[in-house]
Amino acid sequence: MPLYEYKCSNCNYKFEELHRLSESGANATCPVCKGTARRIMSTFAALSRDSGGLASSIGGSAGCDSCGSASSCTSS
Repeated sequence: MPLYEYKCSNCNYKFEELHRLSESGANATCPVCKGTARRIMSTFAALSRDSGGLASSIGGSAGCDSCGSASSCTSS
C-alpha cells in the first residue's frame, strides 16, 4: 500500500497515511482535530519530478540535458 501525505483544512496539520491504490483520491481524517484532510503533493514526489532531479542536487547525473533520458540519447 502506498503512503500518501495529507494536510488538514481546519488546523493545517500535515501527516501521512497508508491507503489502497483504489482509495488514492480519498480524503483522510485529521488525527489532531478530526477535520477533513486533503491529499497533497509529497516532498519526495516534488523532488523526483524536478527538472534537475534529486541526483543532480547530490552530485549525481540526471541524464541528458535535452530529454532527461538516463540512457544514451540521440538529441544534440
